[in-house]
Amino acid sequence: MADKHHVIDTRRCKACGVCVDNCPKGVLAIGTAINAQGYNYVVQAQPDKCVLCDICGIVCPDVAIGVVATN
Repeated sequence: MADKHHVIDTRRCKACGVCVDNCPKGVLAIGTAINAQGYNYVVQAQPDKCVLCDICGIVCPDVAIGVVATN
């Protein structure tokens, strides 16, 4: 069985907030750091609440966030 973990590609994120608004557990927030493109990016403000549902990955228009499986 593969393990799953949450990832955020800070280079791609432009903090549109769609994932923040759709996270059922309130895990995500817009961070204060700025990426190379000049955008703030999303962070896991409460990572212990993440249930790895991948709703964030489904709704992200920039494919910048989601849940991935590792062996």
